[in-house]
Amino acid sequence: MTEYNPRDLADLVIKPIITEKATLLLEENKYVFDVLPKASKPEIKAAIESLFEVKVTSVNTIRPPRKKRRVGRFIGHKPLYKRAIVTLEEGDSITLFPDL
Repeated sequence: MTEYNPRDLADLVIKPIITEKATLLLEENKYVFDVLPKASKPEIKAAIESLFEVKVTSVNTIRPPRKKRRVGRFIGHKPLYKRAIVTLEEGDSITLFPDL
């Protein structure tokens, strides 16, 4: 298995996604994260395992097509993004909402 630099791995994961669909996936022990578009599945797996100290079973990625946006007479695009749906091993969990 390839060794990754832990400092580089921490930069791959941008933020967790908290939507209605993502919270329904929590029941299946799946977590959704925004990641850098250049991140590969093995890098995402290594990053999640090192950041949260859990065992990752599988990683699925989504790269939706760019959407056009208009500002006045100028047409542009929304920025590209990539999402990763990470399935954890049975018994592992990530605390997204810590008790205050």
